[in-house]
Amino acid sequence: MCQRHNARALHFDLRLEIDGVLVSWAVPKGPSPDPAQKRLAVRTDDHDLAHASYEGAYGRGGGKVGSVVVWDRGTFERRPPRPGEPHDTGAALAAGHLVVDLHGDKLEGPYALTRTGPAGPKEQWILVKMRGRGSHTGAEPAEEDLASVLSGLTNDDLERAWRG
Repeated sequence: MCQRHNARALHFDLRLEIDGVLVSWAVPKGPSPDPAQKRLAVRTDDHDLAHASYEGAYGRGGGKVGSVVVWDRGTFERRPPRPGEPHDTGAALAAGHLVVDLHGDKLEGPYALTRTGPAGPKEQWILVKMRGRGSHTGAEPAEEDLASVLSGLTNDDLERAWRG
């Protein structure tokens, strides 16, 4: 559901399985459980399902090392905009407004993703935690809890091991 990715810039990759692929957004500051926080989420390429559990370090050239950890895992359910409307996640994604209920180890409850510009490559979206289950005013787990839910390792741990 969410990977912490130290690439050219540290960011979080929010990934939701929709229509057999991981639909992905890069969230520079990471997701927040605080409904007052709006986070930029830039749509990136879809990934295959095997990518959901990928962790590792890699060389980026020039002696720089990058890494990915699985920061959160879990499932989600699409929340329809109004009771009784169909749960067509693909249609909501195409329309530019997707509300999901996350069931993760770190992230839980309702979140809304809203496209803020035209559809196309590198679409900009806003990720907002909605009030309700999992809301925590002032909390920033993306800054405080850096470890993988799979291995317990951090990006720094993987990068140190890569360097040997």
